[in-house]
Amino acid sequence: MKKLVLLSMCLLSVFAFAQNESKDYSEAIKIIEVWLDAQRDFDNLPGISVSIVSDQEKLWSGAYGMANIEDNVKADPKTLCSICSVSKLFTSIAIMKLYDEGKLRLDDKINDLLPWYNLQQQYAESGPITVRALLSHSSGLPRENTVSHWNSPDYPFPSKEEIKAKLSTQETLYPASTYYQYSNLALTLLGYVVEEISGKTYEDYVQHNILLPLNLSDTSPTMPKSLHGNQLAIGYGNISRKGERARLNFFEANGVNAAAGFSSNVDDLAKFALWQFRLRDSTITEILKPSTLKNMHNVHWIDSDWNGTRGLGFGVYKGPKGDKWVGHGGYCPGYQTSFLMHLDSKFAYTVMINANGVNPNKYVFGIHDLLKKVKPNKSSKKEENKTNWSEYEGYYFWDIAEEVYISSWQGNLMLLELPTKSPAESMKLYKHIEGDTFKKIRSNDELGEKLLFERDEDGNVVRMKIFENYIYTKEKK
Repeated sequence: MKKLVLLSMCLLSVFAFAQNESKDYSEAIKIIEVWLDAQRDFDNLPGISVSIVSDQEKLWSGAYGMANIEDNVKADPKTLCSICSVSKLFTSIAIMKLYDEGKLRLDDKINDLLPWYNLQQQYAESGPITVRALLSHSSGLPRENTVSHWNSPDYPFPSKEEIKAKLSTQETLYPASTYYQYSNLALTLLGYVVEEISGKTYEDYVQHNILLPLNLSDTSPTMPKSLHGNQLAIGYGNISRKGERARLNFFEANGVNAAAGFSSNVDDLAKFALWQFRLRDSTITEILKPSTLKNMHNVHWIDSDWNGTRGLGFGVYKGPKGDKWVGHGGYCPGYQTSFLMHLDSKFAYTVMINANGVNPNKYVFGIHDLLKKVKPNKSSKKEENKTNWSEYEGYYFWDIAEEVYISSWQGNLMLLELPTKSPAESMKLYKHIEGDTFKKIRSNDELGEKLLFERDEDGNVVRMKIFENYIYTKEKK
């Protein structure tokens, strides 16, 4: 009986500890919304949509700006975009499903799997071009097929037949397994391997074996032309010297679908991340064996300069803080996507922009760094963490400097300068002293400069005094 009581007490303690260690991300999400809304304007983006996953929960998704500027169609988390090279992840999963089923091996040669393969190997000393080499972009193949197709204004992607017809006119750039050389052609050929082994079209195989089982109902191996300009966002180009972005024409990847043809939205790619975190912690096969997915997330190729690292289909990257990230980016005419997972913390992020010229990874890392600053809600600090400063909250402006946003952050007042590359690095915290007076909390927790708010005759906060000057005026609602 005593043992049972002790066990119960231990379990209650563990449960209480877990409760006390939970995190409330609501303040962080509010700041993320403010930051993304501001950065969309400062970066001159037509639209941006984002989703955040924490292990088995979609924490948040949102969108800002326009999916179609000319027709006044707003962006939302369901807005579809080309995800371009993120398509390669679905192709890689299709290949590894066939691997799990014993229908191919990672060291199978491409010319054994595709009887018509006749690309010229110009290095007699080269080893074989294998499935593993194609997945890790170490095959030595050229980046593209020989049919020119990234050309504006119409982006004439070739058919499979056109690619096959001209394959013999191409040759390897390097001996196999010598250098990292990113290759759309490599993943295009792996899409054809899926067709050769399964006996189905690539699009049908992916639809029935990956997209439907994962309920990715808004993800397609193609670009749905009938939705272009409405649910499918219009793509826009880089900013010109006049500060304008040209509207780009619709395109279809055709024979290059396996490398660059998919469309999706941030909510569907959030489900894609949920599946991967779920499978990594499982012992049950769900499309892939757990061990297979983990193997795909490991480094399978590293260049001799120690910089280029790739998994099986997945990019395996060292982040700004030296930590491991797994995922893929996508860049096509008018669209940019970042799909990145931080395996240690089980956070995943998808960012989609319907324009070129701004790297979406900066939004991923900016959001991640902010979420890492959220501290657990320990019981002794519950009341403190509930403190908010809503009467001060809002935007403040100074005509010769940046704008700032005031909100609450874990019991303190927060000042965020906009624009900023990183809200986590730019935020300043202030401790309440008395009345409308706060003092800056320095990195060593000592108090510094004073921040004072002023009210009008009706008691409304109207401006702030900092550095002994009233320099920021609050935006009127």
